[in-house]
Amino acid sequence: MHIGLIGLGKMGASMRARLRENDVTVTGYDRNPDVSDVATLQDLIDALPSPKTVWVMVPSGAITKTVITEVSELLGTGDVVIDGGNSRFSDDFVHAALLAEKGIDYIDAGVSGGVWGQENGFALMVGGSAASVDRLMPVFDALRPTGPREESFVHAGEVGAGHYAKMVHNGIEYALMQAYAEGYELLAKRDDIIKNVPGTFKAWQRGSVVRSWLLELLVQALEEDPALTSIEGYVDDSGEGRWTIEEALANAVPVPAMSASIFARFESRQEDSPAMKAVAALRNQFGGHAVKSAE
Repeated sequence: MHIGLIGLGKMGASMRARLRENDVTVTGYDRNPDVSDVATLQDLIDALPSPKTVWVMVPSGAITKTVITEVSELLGTGDVVIDGGNSRFSDDFVHAALLAEKGIDYIDAGVSGGVWGQENGFALMVGGSAASVDRLMPVFDALRPTGPREESFVHAGEVGAGHYAKMVHNGIEYALMQAYAEGYELLAKRDDIIKNVPGTFKAWQRGSVVRSWLLELLVQALEEDPALTSIEGYVDDSGEGRWTIEEALANAVPVPAMSASIFARFESRQEDSPAMKAVAALRNQFGGHAVKSAE
């Protein structure tokens, strides 16, 4: 098996390394010549045997659209393009239609594993035709963790299903992280009772119903910096959480935990929340509750 990989950032570079470790030949292309295996996109395509497979691993949105459009001009009938970035599932329909005009198949792949993926493997959720997914199973098997395939890989459905599954996955991730974070704040607040916050979280890693890999990562962060003094309380979002909420609204599915987690991220970006100012003013107006001076 020999594939092309476009985009050799943190995830792309880790994927290239894991694929090579598992006997899949990879030719990688990146605009950064220091990490790229070839000089141009055309060189990448020329290096691949037919039918050609190109895995796109670049930021979602306009960049992904541009790369897929460029690749569509260089590939032909029977070739396959995989989008492994965090694209919105609705973009998959557009990309698939564009490629289909040239006889090129399309697979959308949700990839989870982060910077630990090279060592631990990546969880994969893919959408597309069964024929293409089956043909590329050696690639997916090389990327996923060892163990039963069904515990780290799913052919979730037709085009769009992979990224839709990854979108929901990330919505769940937002809510889980927020729950751990709120628990951390409450434990840290009662330092008159709780004398070992990192140890408390660590004690939940075996046997507890709240154990998870995210919990292990939180323990690691707290052991490195128990009071998290080196980190600013600003949390960005890459889009999937918002898309999950939009889908929930469109389909009348209640997702209160996920919704709260994304709004909490927005609050983290406000040095002095206008909404909280309004709440304080209202409490002062109707109840005479004290307010703190802006000074």
